[in-house]
Amino acid sequence: MMGRVICAGLGPGDPDLMSLRAARAIGQATHVAYFRKAGRAGQARAIVEGMLRGDAVELPMEYPVTTEIPFASPDYTNALARFYDDWAARLTQLVETTDVLVLCEGDPFFYGSFMHLHSRLQGRVPVEVIPGITGMTGCWTATGQPITWGDDVLTVLMGTLPEEDLVRHMGTADALVVMKTGRNLPKIRRALASAGRLDQAWLVERGTMPGQRVAMLAEAPEDCPYFAIVLVHGQGRRPEIAE
Repeated sequence: MMGRVICAGLGPGDPDLMSLRAARAIGQATHVAYFRKAGRAGQARAIVEGMLRGDAVELPMEYPVTTEIPFASPDYTNALARFYDDWAARLTQLVETTDVLVLCEGDPFFYGSFMHLHSRLQGRVPVEVIPGITGMTGCWTATGQPITWGDDVLTVLMGTLPEEDLVRHMGTADALVVMKTGRNLPKIRRALASAGRLDQAWLVERGTMPGQRVAMLAEAPEDCPYFAIVLVHGQGRRPEIAE
């Protein structure tokens, strides 16, 4: 019988915040695939440390490029496209005889790398996706206050966007999440200042993980790790008695 590709959303980083369904799938898996940068253990693999079967076959999917080539370069797109094509083919072959579990930080369908495999596997093999708590959820919880109130509209931006696009979106957002910070942090900081939102912005590094750091962005260092998110909380309508 043909197996399945099962993608487990691992949540924001703390293993205690993954779903019971994901934890069960991880503990039962005989073949486990996960993304990582070449030469690194990989964040997804670190989250499940101690949870895998002793005889589980591990399949590290190493990105051919991360930040070595500009994000907008055709070479970057082509290298990643070949990478996803290759791994979709490998997974298709593997599930002829067994289930394969793919690990994905956060939620697989929210900017997760697995999306690019998912689109390539459609119609080829059975695919099951286990949702997870998003990384941004863990980060705004770490600030100790709600990200939205009443009818606030939440805007999620990628720090890889051109600076003028960031400014435009930031200026009209009620509540704001900026992902893919890292080396884009100086640009994000400038855009927030131009939009008049810098003094309201928070920077959360490694949310829910060891080494978590929460600070107002205006007071934070000029750089940050890959796992960092910028937040601006909404201030919308609330059911309070008028005086």
